[in-house]
Amino acid sequence: MGQAIPPRAILIVEDEVFIRHDLMDFFSDRGFIAFEAEDGDEAIKILAGHPEIRIVLTDIQMKGSMDGLRLARYVRDRYPPVLIAIVSGNVRPSQADLPERSFFVAKPFDPRYVLSEIDRLTS
Repeated sequence: MGQAIPPRAILIVEDEVFIRHDLMDFFSDRGFIAFEAEDGDEAIKILAGHPEIRIVLTDIQMKGSMDGLRLARYVRDRYPPVLIAIVSGNVRPSQADLPERSFFVAKPFDPRYVLSEIDRLTS
């Protein structure tokens, strides 16, 4: 009998509650352990308490003291193995603005595309 594959853990950082909950449902339904944060400050606290998180999906524009790009740089500096998906409907960062091990998706997006990118980059 093969060894069970542990579930993947994702942190969804999005200030729009309906979008955040839709993404939580989508990833939970696909076997992920899903955590949620409304802003970057809350995300930092969750990351500190959950070392199993290996994927962060963050909006660029959020309330709070940091935007999604700043959060992505924070995650990259402190949690190098974490894959970062950066999304926005208003801001298109240049490739130079994206930290290593991250990718950008324009809103509106199909979460199946984000999942396919996660699968591609983590396999």
